[in-house]
Amino acid sequence: MAFVKVLKNKAYFKRFQVKPRRRREGKTDYRARRKMVRQDKNKFNNKKYRMVVRFTNRKCICQIMYATIRGDMVVAQATSAELKKFDIPAGYKNYAAAYCTGLLVARRVLKKFGMDEAFKGKEEIDGADYHVEDEENDKRPFKCIL
Repeated sequence: MAFVKVLKNKAYFKRFQVKPRRRREGKTDYRARRKMVRQDKNKFNNKKYRMVVRFTNRKCICQIMYATIRGDMVVAQATSAELKKFDIPAGYKNYAAAYCTGLLVARRVLKKFGMDEAFKGKEEIDGADYHVEDEENDKRPFKCIL
């Protein structure tokens, strides 16, 4: 029997640095997060908003957030369980519920920033595409990363 050198000895484990918890759990890709959250240097102190969508076992949660040094701040949020108020009795985890929850959080953000009167949305339902850029407004539309 030949001698086998032990590679992971006490000196190895003394220098070993444990990865962050969300990286170990496989929940957060920190390289992609850093790339998404980082703001351009010429846009100093401007917020870069993003929409975060999470699916639990029973519902869908949509949030509009921005990053700071202290941590992520939530501007507005909506859950698909709130769709009960709009006469949707069941099915809070499917694709349609996620879409409706996204529309709900979008209207809340526009109301919070005072842009809900300027951007009404589609008035009549005719199946045609709706683009905010086609309208003439003095304010630019609210943009966030999905």
